[in-house]
Amino acid sequence: MRRSDREVTDIYEILQIIDKAKVLHLGLFDGEYPYVVPLHFGYSYAEEAKRLTFYMHGALEGHKLDLIRQNPQVCVEMECDIELISGGDVPCSYGSTFASVIGKGQAQIVEEEQEKIQGLKLLMKNQTGREFAMDGRMAATVAVIKVSVDEFSAKAKPKRG
Repeated sequence: MRRSDREVTDIYEILQIIDKAKVLHLGLFDGEYPYVVPLHFGYSYAEEAKRLTFYMHGALEGHKLDLIRQNPQVCVEMECDIELISGGDVPCSYGSTFASVIGKGQAQIVEEEQEKIQGLKLLMKNQTGREFAMDGRMAATVAVIKVSVDEFSAKAKPKRG
């Protein structure tokens, strides 16, 4: 990382960034150009494996699912705490506060009912802060995408003050 002064290495700080973020940008391979989709998500962290697992949902068919089937290697990105830092009358003096996490991993379309239900529960918990009952009938109406991320980094430029 070029700006090591902004690197976040403490896993609990990284998880706080992920908790605050409400949209995950999923980067997929699409021929000559990348394809990036903003998605709501839920996640879990396996401390012993140092693995983040993200769950997203969408339609039962479509371009992103086709791309995952063609090439499951993906990138994820989330950000939060974004606020403009004014530079006054000097345009190049402007900046921004932020915190972000980027990771590389493998995507798969979840077929097993209980894992779909668990992924949807995590998504709802992350998005609303609430626990919801979920059943197989509900899970059958959507596709659930799971992304296992073993390689990730985070950086932040917090607000001064």
